[in-house]
Amino acid sequence: MIEDGSKRTVSGVLVKVLVHSRDDRGMRLEDFASRCVRRGEVHELVTTDHTVGDPSIDRVGFLGFAEIHHGGVIDRGDEVRIGDQVVGRVLGFDSCHFPNHYNILIRAEQPVTGAQIALSPESPVQFVQSS
Repeated sequence: MIEDGSKRTVSGVLVKVLVHSRDDRGMRLEDFASRCVRRGEVHELVTTDHTVGDPSIDRVGFLGFAEIHHGGVIDRGDEVRIGDQVVGRVLGFDSCHFPNHYNILIRAEQPVTGAQIALSPESPVQFVQSS
């Protein structure tokens, strides 16, 4: 059964680059496969090599914080683009800091930091529906 129709791309800009990683973070994926985000909200972008079934998300690389300019729905599986790079696909959401912000977990081959992939403030960020 198909539940999802088409949607617009959620977009914004990077407002802070992060440069650290951890192997013991202990994040937990929310049960929800999607979250709505509003214009003006700021959320943290985190890479990991974990998968949906993992009980704890420990190996992480912190990319940075992004301000949402065009709100909408971010879904598990959306492609994450920063500048001209495809960083990975949305794995899910950790809400340990909510309502301040979500940690948007991005599945990548290996965790990377914002410094490792040469991110800079004001870089465009997009969450693009998977095809």
